[in-house]
Amino acid sequence: MRPDDSPSTGPLLKLSHVDTYYGPIQILKDVNVKIHEGEMVCLLGGNASGKSTTLKTILGLVKPARGTIEFRGERIDGLPTGHIVTRGLAIVPENRRIFPEMTVLENLEMGAYLRHDKEGIQEDMERALALFPHLRERLSQLGGTLSGGEQQMLAIARALMSRPQLLLMDEPSMGLAPILVERIFELIQEINRQGTSIFMVEQNANMALSIADRGYVLQTGRIVLADTAQNLLQNEMMKKAYLGT
Repeated sequence: MRPDDSPSTGPLLKLSHVDTYYGPIQILKDVNVKIHEGEMVCLLGGNASGKSTTLKTILGLVKPARGTIEFRGERIDGLPTGHIVTRGLAIVPENRRIFPEMTVLENLEMGAYLRHDKEGIQEDMERALALFPHLRERLSQLGGTLSGGEQQMLAIARALMSRPQLLLMDEPSMGLAPILVERIFELIQEINRQGTSIFMVEQNANMALSIADRGYVLQTGRIVLADTAQNLLQNEMMKKAYLGT
């Protein structure tokens, strides 16, 4: 785990003084975030705190009114979403958003639609199916017929098919039974161990901090806490507001 201000190669992703609006309403207010290569960082906060808007702003779906976003030292704010994705970012969207009328295999292939390296695609297909063996048994099944947990696994596997340097995850535990939440977080941890950096938006603060290196807390669009995951788990404000203790 690297500290937030590593002096070595600089952050993989850096948001500096980002303001984002929906029409006249300001959603993000002077947001500063850094993610270093190999890290797993979580963004926590309640409903309507600006968590999902942060991911949309990184991906160019929402344009920041002020501030900069850099990926690997190059500015990406202002670029079209497609160009941002080709630089090495992928998202596991909220509510999974798989293609229900496509088979599991077709969903996975869609994750690699910008790639042309057939051997590499096949390697990543095998890696994804090794991580999610349930999907191997269902390659010809329509995505819409999978259970909620299987759909979440498919959404993660599909994102990995683009071989991202940074995986963005929007509420990966949403709508899942507790036993499935534990399994999904184990798999997220394994993906990070295998070398993929992760920036995860999550309401389940206890679970997210149990596997993350660092965390940020958003309240009404502002970062109010930023620390190691271990320190946040012990923070009194966190305990009262988000950890249920």
